[in-house]
Amino acid sequence: MKRIYSNISLASRNSFGVEQQATTLVEFECAEDLRTYFEEHNPVKWYVLGAGNNTLFMQDYDGVLFTPVNRKRTILCSNDDYVELRAEAGHDWDELVEWSVNEGLWGIENLSAIPSSVGAAPVQNIGAYGAEAKDAITTVEYFDVESRSVVRLTNADCHFAYRESIFKQELKGKVIILAVEFKLSRHAKPNLGYGDVISEVESRGGATLRNIRDAICAIRSRKLPDPKVLGNAGSFFKNPIVERSVADELLAKYPDMPHYAVPGDDDHVKLAAGWLIDKSGLKGYRDGVVGVHDRQALVLVNHGGATGGDVMRLAGYVCGKVKENFGVEISPEVNVL
Repeated sequence: MKRIYSNISLASRNSFGVEQQATTLVEFECAEDLRTYFEEHNPVKWYVLGAGNNTLFMQDYDGVLFTPVNRKRTILCSNDDYVELRAEAGHDWDELVEWSVNEGLWGIENLSAIPSSVGAAPVQNIGAYGAEAKDAITTVEYFDVESRSVVRLTNADCHFAYRESIFKQELKGKVIILAVEFKLSRHAKPNLGYGDVISEVESRGGATLRNIRDAICAIRSRKLPDPKVLGNAGSFFKNPIVERSVADELLAKYPDMPHYAVPGDDDHVKLAAGWLIDKSGLKGYRDGVVGVHDRQALVLVNHGGATGGDVMRLAGYVCGKVKENFGVEISPEVNVL
C-alpha cells in the first residue's frame, strides 16, 4: 500500500479547486494493494479519483477515494509496423502522448494536452479533434471489487461510444482500472479533419507528429484556461447527438451551425455544445464566483471560492438557456459527487 490519508482536503486533488474533504483516501500501486484494503476494510462507499480533472465535489466525501499512483510504462511488443505498450493507471496521459510523439508513434497525438490519468482515459473514452482513446486502446485491465480478481477486457468488450464505455455503465462502481494497453502505428496516419487543426498544422510546415501535437497544444492553450490559475474541468458538457430531422431544421435556420456525422449512425447528427451555448449569449457570462469561460463556452470556471453547488446551478442555467433557444438538451460530462 502506498499511503492512506484520513480527513484529507481535496482542494488540490480536483481541478475545480473546490474545498471539500474525504474521510479516507488511499493511494495504491497494484491489485494486491487493493485486494488487501478491501479484505481488511470492505468499504461500502468508494470512488476512484485519478487526477481529479473530471470530478466535481458537491460535498465532503464520506467514503473511500482510491487514487492510482503507479506511473510505469512498458513496451510489450515492437516491430517495423507498430508498438504495443502498457501504461499503468497513474501514468499522466499527456506524458504518454509526448512520449509517443518522440518515439514516432501515431494514434494518440490528437489527444494532446488533455489533463487526465491513463486510468481515466477509457472510462470517459476521452476524445478531441476527431480522435478518441478507443482508437488506440487494445486492452483494459481492472480489479474486480466483488471477486477481488484481476480481469482483462478487449477493446470490443469495453463497449466504447462517444464519451461512453462499459466503465460508465455496467461496470460503474464495480471495478478499479489498473492499466491500459495501446497499439500505436509507426506509419504516418494524420487526422486533420476537425476544426482549425489543419490550418494550424500547415502553418508549422505540414503534418508531422510533432507539428500536430504542437498545433493542438497551441489551440487548446488559446481556448482553455489553466486549472492551476482558474478552476475548471475542461469541457463541462457533452456535444449533444440529435435526430437528423432536428439537425436539418436547425441548419435551415442557422446554416453556419457546426455539425458532425455520427460514425455508423446515419439517423443522428452530433452538434457542438459550445456553439449552442455561445449562440445563447452565455460565453463570458458570470454569476458571482462562477462563470462561462470567455474563450470557450463549453468550460465552466471557478473564479475563486465556488462550491460544487455554485457550479451545478450555473450548469443548470446554461442547459435551460440552450433548451429554450434551440430545443436541444445538453448534459454534463463531468462526474458529480
